[in-house]
Amino acid sequence: MRVDPATQARLLELAELDGELDRVRHRRKNLPEQQVLDEREAALQAAKDSLVKTQMLASDLDREVKRQEREVESVRARADKDRKLMSSGAVSAKQLTDLEHEIGTLQRRQEALEDDLLELMEKREAVAIDERKSAEAIAAAERAVAEARAAAESALGDMAQTEQKCEADRAKLVDELPAELLELYDRVRQARGRGAGLLRARRCGACQLELDRVALSKVKAADPDAVVTCDNCGAILVRTAESGL
Repeated sequence: MRVDPATQARLLELAELDGELDRVRHRRKNLPEQQVLDEREAALQAAKDSLVKTQMLASDLDREVKRQEREVESVRARADKDRKLMSSGAVSAKQLTDLEHEIGTLQRRQEALEDDLLELMEKREAVAIDERKSAEAIAAAERAVAEARAAAESALGDMAQTEQKCEADRAKLVDELPAELLELYDRVRQARGRGAGLLRARRCGACQLELDRVALSKVKAADPDAVVTCDNCGAILVRTAESGL
């Protein structure tokens, strides 16, 4: 294949554009900003899960506090009833003794229930503090997620602009290259990752390997308009004044 050297040199522009497109697409798949966003969204979800657990515990404690309060009230009402009966004067001496014993038992029961109730209320207060802290953690996590999302969207927007410009420049350049040359370039690029490279100081700009003496002799002997390729990677070797041939 024979192509004007100046036209061959334009393959370096094409390779640079393709390299930039590859870098943009690779970065999009491994976007650091997206990784940060994913981590912060996971932290936000963990904070929300923690709040749900705390709220469930608070609900359980609220029910237990109400149950305990009802029991305390029931014991107190029973003791009040016994006291009224005692003061009525309508009970016998034996009944009076029994009522005094029952009231003593009820008082001890009430004290125990009130102690338990106090402990439950202290636990509920502690859980309320945890609820507030969880809500604050969620608010902070939501702000962090918003910041990370904005950063990711900004990075994606910049990459989209770069990709769009590179694709437009590539389309324009492709239209100006011979179809046969472009076919060879694309075939090598799909197989090896880079379709063309500058030959400089015996080194292929595509694979960065040096040509051996035999290969270099063949390249030197080739006409300026002949399309030559690297024996190592198959990429088109673009020869310019920098090649030193």
